Order: sequence, then structure tokens, then C-alpha cells
Amino acid sequence: MSTEQHLSSTPPEAAPPAPPTAPTPTHTAWLVLVAVFLADLMDLVDASVANLAGPSIRADLGGGQVTVQWVLSAYTAAFALGLVTSGRLGDVLGRRRLFLIGMTGFTLTSLACGLAPGVTFLIVARTLQGLFGSVMIPQGLALVKVVFPPRHLRRALTPVGPIMGLAMVAGPILAGWLLHLDLFGSQWRPIFLINVPLGVVAGLLALRVLPREGGEDRTARLDLTGVGLLTAASALLIVPLIQGRDLGWPAWTYAMMGASVVLLALFVASERRSRHPVVAPSLFRRRSFVVGLVIVAGFYASLSAFVLVINLVLQQGLGWSPLRTGLALIPWALGTAAAVLLAGARLAEKLGRGSLHLGLAVAVAGLLGLWWTVAHWGAGIDAWRLAPALLVAGFGSGLVFVPLVDFIIGDATPEEVGTGAGLLNAVQQFAGAIGVAALGTVFLARVGHPSTRSYLSAAELVLAITAGLNLLTLSLVGLLPKHARSAHG
Repeated sequence: MSTEQHLSSTPPEAAPPAPPTAPTPTHTAWLVLVAVFLADLMDLVDASVANLAGPSIRADLGGGQVTVQWVLSAYTAAFALGLVTSGRLGDVLGRRRLFLIGMTGFTLTSLACGLAPGVTFLIVARTLQGLFGSVMIPQGLALVKVVFPPRHLRRALTPVGPIMGLAMVAGPILAGWLLHLDLFGSQWRPIFLINVPLGVVAGLLALRVLPREGGEDRTARLDLTGVGLLTAASALLIVPLIQGRDLGWPAWTYAMMGASVVLLALFVASERRSRHPVVAPSLFRRRSFVVGLVIVAGFYASLSAFVLVINLVLQQGLGWSPLRTGLALIPWALGTAAAVLLAGARLAEKLGRGSLHLGLAVAVAGLLGLWWTVAHWGAGIDAWRLAPALLVAGFGSGLVFVPLVDFIIGDATPEEVGTGAGLLNAVQQFAGAIGVAALGTVFLARVGHPSTRSYLSAAELVLAITAGLNLLTLSLVGLLPKHARSAHG
């Protein structure tokens, strides 16, 4: 990012040192991790399952294709818009308070989604659900970092990655199963209602165990001008990215993206003059943070495009059901889970940025293996033939997750980590949207007149491009320090 020098030119007021607090008991720290993990799980599953429910929602509630697309996209758009601001808002209002507000709102809006009487109501509920999710998620990592000593943090997070990797695939499988069961004639509604019991359990646990002090910057204030400019710039970018591909990229989509760049420049200028900037300027003085975000952008753009292509070619090109598609992706989830476990336990700490080199190289090998599998077997592809390359691609991706987080916010102070986590999540969301929009357009242009052969040909092209994007990302890893550092030693 080129904003580093701009944002670092005016330091914020120095915060007075926080009074010392007693260390969090180990069993309480683990319960905090469980509450935060359940929040992340709800967000992850909700984002993945809703995409399978589009046809069922349209059949039940009506509405055109664009309307149904907004049912699916409203959550992503609102979530991305609120992330960075919510990270800063945690300093102002308290991270425990915001986490509980976000969890309560997310649970109630999940209930509203499941009971929605019409499309408009559902779109509004999904939008609010995304906003509450954006309030909840950035606070979680900041609270976990507060309750665990630095030497124990990676060990604490080690089991989370494998479970999240499995959840990414288990979500669509669960959605396909629930849609197939059609419980009590409820059709698509259980995929939202399933969040309600999870939210109640997580909310009650969080209310009991979250620390009162979450490392907040007590001098922080919310810069309303900065918030307004950043939110408007984000909205002008995310809306055309979500809608442009489905609408054929009309002129207004390019106008909105151009206006987004202008407002982003105004935001940077505003941040330079602000005494309470939305994004902590000290974050952008760290090379590991800036370069890490660029690597995250390339990695998640490629990853999102890969997931899109695999789903399109298997479901629309080969006519597989959502459940069969989800089951076929299990080797990818298992590879991801095993690699995250390995990286979290030993590899990331021992190899430093070398684990990123290794992970991205293995991911490239897996993507090229998928390209060969599609080109060689064509319409004769089955789950067993896909499994080896999917396992390798998942293993490579899993090696990347843990060290990337270490490099980006490993040395962030407690006052910075909320904003840093929000910015990290926002970059993931925007990069994923850009990857889906750009490579989804390439994919559908190559498909032309839909047929099995055209879908396979389009998949070959996009898999080759994603492998190239990972290679480009790999070339940036050398700009990182050799090892991630912790602010606490």
C-alpha cells in the first residue's frame, strides 16, 4: 500500500500507560478463545451456506435474479463496509461491549433471516446481519491476544485453523443436507436458523468470560469525517464488484470504482490531519504489516477465484449436486487443516517467511495439478481423480494462513490489534470480491455458450491464472522480515 508515508506523518496523541492488570487464568483464556471461535464459525458458515440457497429462496419468495443476488451479497457488502471502523470503535466503546452487541445482533438478525416473509425483508435482515458481524469479528482476535501471553498465543490458535478449514467445506455440505431434508417444509430457512442456538451459547459464554479490559486505547476518539469517507469509498468499490459481473459491467460500475479511488485519496488526506485517525498510523510504519496485507490480497483473490471455479465447473458444467460437490472438496479441507496444524505447531515459528515460500509453492503445484486433471480427464472427472491435486492445493494454502497472521499483527500492540484485525479482515473481503469479479468474468466469458466442454475449458484457463497469481504473490514474500516478531518479546 502506498498510504504508509501519508498515514505516518502525523502521530496520534500518546496514550497514557494502562494500569497493570492481573493475568487471565489459563482456563478462562481458553474459554475466551472458544467464545471467539464460535463467533468466527458463525460468520464463516453463514457466508458459505447462503450461496447454495439462492434457487430455493427465489422459488419460495420470488424476485428476479438481481434481487436474489442481493440476498446473497448484502451480507458480504455490509460486513466489508463495517470492518475497519468497528476495529477503531472497539477502542472507543470497549471491545467486550462491542463483541456482545455484535453477537446479540448477529443472533437476532439470523432469526429474522430465517423467518423472513419476503425478499425485501430478507435483504434488510442480511444487511444488518453483516453489519453486526463486522462489529463482532474484529474484537475477537484483539481479546484473544489480550488474554494469552505471547509465548502461548500460537499454541492457543493452533486447533482453530484446522477446524475453520473443515468448516469451510462442512458449511456447504450442511446447507446441501438441510435443503435436501426440507424440515417441516421449511426449505431454505434452517440454514439461517442454525445460527440461533450457536449464538445463544456463544453469547452467554462471552458474557461470563470476556475480560473487562481489552487493551483499548483510552485516548481514542472516533473521527467521523474519516469514517464517512472510508465507508463511502468502500461502498463505491464493493457494490460494483458484487453486481458488475452479473449485470455485464455497465458504465456506472466503472464510474463508482473511479469515485471510490477519489474518496480513498480524500480519506488519506483527512487521516494526515486527524488527531484520532481511523487507522492507527503506526501500523503502516511496519514493513511486515504493509507487505503482509499485499500478500493477503493476492492470496485471497486467488483462493476465492479457485473456490468459485471449482463450484461452477462441478455443479453447472458437470451437473453435480451441491452435496456431491461439497463432499468432493473434503480432501482440500483435510489438506488445509493438516497444514495449519503443522504450521501452527512448529513450522511457522521455525521457518518464518520460509513457511510462506513453501506454502505458496505447494499451492501452485496443487493448482497446476488441478489444471492437468481437468485437461486430461475432461468430462470423466470424478471425486477420486480430483482428490490428489485438491489435497496438495489445500495443504499449500494451509501453510500460508498462520504465518501471514503472525507477520501482519504479531507485533501489533494491544491498542493497534483491533484496527489491525479489522483491516486484515477487510482486505480479505475486498480481495475475495475482486478475485471473484475479475476471474469470474474471465471464466464466464470463456464459457460463452454453456456446455460441459466450454466449462472445462474455462476452468483450465482460470486455474492457470490463479497459479500465476500465487507465483506473483510468492515473489513478494522476500520483502518480509525473515521472522515475525512479537511486541512482547
